[in-house]
Amino acid sequence: MTDEHAHDSHDPHHGHDHHHDHGHGHSHAHPVDSRNETRTLIAAALTGGFMLAEVIGGLLTGSLALLADAAHMLTDFAALILAWGAFRLSRRPATDKRSYGYDRLQILAAFANGVTLSILVVWIACEAVMRLFNPNEIEATGMAVIAVLGLLVNIAAFGVLHGADKDNLNIRGALAHVMGDLLGSVAAIIAAAVIWWTGWTPIDPLLSLLIAALIGISAWRLVRDAGRVLLEAAPDHIDPSVLRADLTAAIEGVRDIHHVHVWSLTPDRPMATLHARIAADADAPAIILAIKSRLAERYKLTHVTVEIETGPCADANTH
Repeated sequence: MTDEHAHDSHDPHHGHDHHHDHGHGHSHAHPVDSRNETRTLIAAALTGGFMLAEVIGGLLTGSLALLADAAHMLTDFAALILAWGAFRLSRRPATDKRSYGYDRLQILAAFANGVTLSILVVWIACEAVMRLFNPNEIEATGMAVIAVLGLLVNIAAFGVLHGADKDNLNIRGALAHVMGDLLGSVAAIIAAAVIWWTGWTPIDPLLSLLIAALIGISAWRLVRDAGRVLLEAAPDHIDPSVLRADLTAAIEGVRDIHHVHVWSLTPDRPMATLHARIAADADAPAIILAIKSRLAERYKLTHVTVEIETGPCADANTH
């Protein structure tokens, strides 16, 4: 007969961890989150404020590099506002219906930013190819002036975001957008200089293609990393098979570790659930304490639910 005990929020040693993450698990009052939110809003204001000038300048000078950068700044402005809104909404308290609160909104915003960056890359590439086959006149002086001003704004926005938490996927998404803008401004300046000195206008779409490729790399990484979190894959630093073997070997009284699930609510909030089959005469509370302590120290897992078993697993036919 199976003797099972599920231990989580009622465990006297670790109940505060479980209660904290489920009931009040949002870190919304944390100064890092507040800093991220404020810096994202400032960057959005800088980006949106200059975007209109680039649109006008691109139309007046006929520069694709400027128009591409302006389009990128438009998506950046929307992305930064989305990132700011995600930070703000994630401060809402958890509820019975939403026991993890709204922290995942940051990951959704990061994923959306990656997708919009990918769409932008396709648009810039298509437009650049068309310009290569059908070149147009470009007014280099006006293009250079606007590109230099854009570079200064982008450097300011990048500096603001660089002071935020760069391990946060939402901030990474915002930084990827602003870095793309910064590179776009540099490309526009180089293109303007080449056109000024040589009159060779194909440099404009060629550099636009280069910037599109660089933006595409950032977009792919962002979609990949956010997608891993949304699909609840195990964090990169944790191998569940290694974790199982480690706990079984390291903790006396543990016969088997199974049904291990490791995922992340956000990259800085990894979580795990597992079943531990122990010897019939083993001290269950002591083993739970040992498992949680080892997972916290060795794997940085501080939110763990452990189910203790002394017989056959009741969930043997489930995943």
